Amino acid sequence: MKPRKRVALVIETSLAYGRAVLRGISKYLVANQPWSMYLDLHELMAQPPRWLENAEIDGVISRSTTPELAASLLRRRIPTIDMTDFRLHDGLPHVYTDHRAVGKLAAEHLQERGFRQFAYCGFSDHAWSSERREGFANAITGQGDLHIYESRWQTSSSQTWAQQQQEIRGWLEALPKPIGIMAANDMRGHHVLDACRQLELAVPESVAVIGVDNDEVLCELCDPPLSSVVPNPERIGYEAAAMLDRMMAGDSWPTETLYIPPMGIVTRQSTDVLATDDPIVASSLKIIREGACHQLTVDEILARVNTSRSVLERRFRKHLGRSPQEEIRQVQLKRVKQLLEETELPLSRIAELSGFQHAEYLSVVFKRELGMTPGSYRKSANLR
Repeated sequence: MKPRKRVALVIETSLAYGRAVLRGISKYLVANQPWSMYLDLHELMAQPPRWLENAEIDGVISRSTTPELAASLLRRRIPTIDMTDFRLHDGLPHVYTDHRAVGKLAAEHLQERGFRQFAYCGFSDHAWSSERREGFANAITGQGDLHIYESRWQTSSSQTWAQQQQEIRGWLEALPKPIGIMAANDMRGHHVLDACRQLELAVPESVAVIGVDNDEVLCELCDPPLSSVVPNPERIGYEAAAMLDRMMAGDSWPTETLYIPPMGIVTRQSTDVLATDDPIVASSLKIIREGACHQLTVDEILARVNTSRSVLERRFRKHLGRSPQEEIRQVQLKRVKQLLEETELPLSRIAELSGFQHAEYLSVVFKRELGMTPGSYRKSANLR
């Protein structure tokens, strides 16, 4: 039996992305010759372990490669796959997310929702953020100016986090509305949504926000929940492992970067809207988003936006193609589907949480609108 290859994995375990990369590496090894692996538990951008500079190893996969480590690995001709996309290192083979494709996908998502004004909130000192901005900008070329806010990944001693958040609020306040914003990642999306909340900007009616990475815990903790572009870190890990295996077997080192496209988008409330510049419709949609599951009535909307029923009906039909009551029902049913998919709550409790007075009436409406009973929907969701 051949001795196992000794491989160092310098990949952050603190973020969902890094853990997904590790899952991809694991999937490759399940179907191939296993390695003896050295794995450091650390955060993104932490310095690589000192022992790596002199370790007796056969290969490295790293997302924390410093110029010094890259030079050492090249000098010793240790097969290495570099996934450090906040800066680039010449000479090492790279496997990355296609960040320009990520930006393009986010732009298309916002365009499909009717937005014609766009902004990007990112980081000034990371190559991946710049590439996502470029992909976003190229996809909206010809549709007006792109409004940009960028700052360093980590706040410096001369700028506190409170000062940076104040800058984001000032930037948001001055933007034209309605506007679709791409955040460089989910954490940046959280920053933007928090600033919108402090400014009392309606999300997604006035400002729609989409992040990147689909960190489910972070996205669901946002208020409202954050839509996100889904990269493919498992495939990145799998392809990196396969590439390293070939290099350790004696194949020549690849000279071209392997770019892995994103998988798609998970739409949550932060972009779940059709953009409109009609202030009555925008205000009404915000009221519906907040109150539909609390037995909101059209009369209550009319009292708050100070207009007549005929005007509200006409404007909803013009901009959305449906009535205010139909919009209320859509929001309620979306909540029902979420509760059926994600909980084991009885239908009586689901009816209560989604604004229906009785479970029987909920069943009638659900069957009429979706063509199946709530029970059948729950069963089909569990089989996915």
